[in-house]
Amino acid sequence: MGFDFQYSVMWESVPLLLSGAKLTIIITVFGLVIGFLLGAITGLMKISRNWFVRKLAGLYIECIRGTPIMVQVMFIYFGLPMALGMRIPPMAAGIVAIAVNSGAYIAEIVRGAFQSIEKGQTEAGRSIGLSHLQTMYYVIWPQALRRMIPPLGNQFIISLKDTSLLVVVGVGELTRTGQEIVASNFRAFEVWLTVALMYLVLTLSLSRLLHFLEKRMDINT
Repeated sequence: MGFDFQYSVMWESVPLLLSGAKLTIIITVFGLVIGFLLGAITGLMKISRNWFVRKLAGLYIECIRGTPIMVQVMFIYFGLPMALGMRIPPMAAGIVAIAVNSGAYIAEIVRGAFQSIEKGQTEAGRSIGLSHLQTMYYVIWPQALRRMIPPLGNQFIISLKDTSLLVVVGVGELTRTGQEIVASNFRAFEVWLTVALMYLVLTLSLSRLLHFLEKRMDINT
């Protein structure tokens, strides 16, 4: 018996999958905004002159990078509530997991970008009367940010795809929605093909946005 591919199943699945895609975007945006702030702070801590601050940042980075994000999601959703005596909503747990996980990788991106800036730039800033913080903000940070964009783009795309792992805690994002549709119509090929295409559209859109931003920053320099 030959396989009967049904285009209609794909079209019928789109409205429900779009609602899941919307949730995927929300989790990704909030998770990455928090993750970027966490990563920026941790990355600067990693190059601090204070030994304790550097070790604290290093401990966070190594713990997160050394454990699977699936385990981190399960720990945040199932483990932390037992210790805190409170329930964490699935979506909140998902955002925290994406933020904490991406933050560790972004921290290394930030650290590498700052350390790639020539020391003469700092000396030049100080020589014209800028304080250390002013030099970092006006001289070092703009240059470092331009160098961060390509690796940040890769990390953002990885984090977007990592939201699919939140299916294990029942977050109704794109992958979870796909599962529910397959459970009702048993058309796995068409539904998962549509899910894959939606992820492709999301990642390509994000990639194009970051490429546009990178070009704009190059023009302004």
